[in-house]
Amino acid sequence: MADITVLADGSVTSPQGFIAGATYAGIRAYAPGKVDLGMLFSEQATTSAGTYSKNKILSPSVTVTKESVASGKSRGVIVNSGCANCAVGEQGYIDAQEMASLAAGVLGANPQELAVSSTGIIGVELPMGLIRNTVGNIETTHGGGHDFARSILTTDTVSKEIAVSFPAGGATVTLGGCAKGSGMIHPNMATMLAYLTTDAQIDTAFLQESLSEAVDTSFNMIDIDGDTSTNDTVLLLANGASGVTIAKGTPEGESFAAALLEACIHLAREMVKDGEGATKLIEVTVEGAENLDDARLAARSVASSILVKTAIHGNDPNWGRIMMALGKSGAEMVEKNIALYINDICIMEGGLPIPVFRESLIASMQGTEVRILAHLHLGSSTAVAWGCNMSEEFVTFNSAYTT
Repeated sequence: MADITVLADGSVTSPQGFIAGATYAGIRAYAPGKVDLGMLFSEQATTSAGTYSKNKILSPSVTVTKESVASGKSRGVIVNSGCANCAVGEQGYIDAQEMASLAAGVLGANPQELAVSSTGIIGVELPMGLIRNTVGNIETTHGGGHDFARSILTTDTVSKEIAVSFPAGGATVTLGGCAKGSGMIHPNMATMLAYLTTDAQIDTAFLQESLSEAVDTSFNMIDIDGDTSTNDTVLLLANGASGVTIAKGTPEGESFAAALLEACIHLAREMVKDGEGATKLIEVTVEGAENLDDARLAARSVASSILVKTAIHGNDPNWGRIMMALGKSGAEMVEKNIALYINDICIMEGGLPIPVFRESLIASMQGTEVRILAHLHLGSSTAVAWGCNMSEEFVTFNSAYTT
């Protein structure tokens, strides 16, 4: 497997042949430099893959994206922030289709080649008049990835972006990505909105398999508030502009899968770090589980526990809450086998408490990252999940989100 290099100032348009841009349409409240309508597009045909929200209340924008990807023609996406285009009846699907047509007109493409994403408040129709009047203002360029990444933000405080590269076939393959998400995050397929691009040529089956595996290890292992969005989409486009073809079961295929996973984990962690009101990243590792499913269940249960989140916020080493979250997860475990650590400090071994200097443990929790390790001593499977602390600011912010 080849070495993977993280590119400085990388973006979703770092791979060859991708263009993007954004404009301010007036969907969100104005602020200097704000953009709320963006487009990402490949200059040549692509293979595509996607994962989507499993929420039964689903935005029609996701439906249009599914149709675009299923057609095998998807080459890009138009995204608006500030309105989720969800729970608005048949008009939501009509509007999403029109968004694809509007973008296609600007890009000189077929409407079926455009996926559609929307993010923002649920239960509000898209302001199509604003979108019609401003979509033509979007200038798509090879350097437009950073503007596109800003256009998808809602309550996020920072953009989430990355690009990596690796040698393959005597050339260099690049993979870029961006994502948004700070609230309504408890993924059950993918999460929020994330867009990934690569200039390798990859067949659809391997592309989808690689994405699904990466999503299960990254986006599906994060939590901010326990709620799964109606609009979650992860879209991956491969256009072959590097001249390199990557196939499953080859060293290049392994390198691609590793690069994709590295990018997804980076974006997932960045979203959790930027959770609404969050000041601490919580990383939960479960080792020694009977199988991977159990390891993921247990790690995710701890990372998503509100009581664990509030304890971490207060630097309270109340590890009984961690044991509670492990026990309720549904994963197989035996209490007398469990070892538990907070920031590498052992607090339980063989199912029994270990005397520790409490003040030292409290002091270790005052940083911006808290690591929890639980070893179940039942098998050889490991999983990692990420969460964030739950603060007073989170409650205040979400108590007045629309008022």
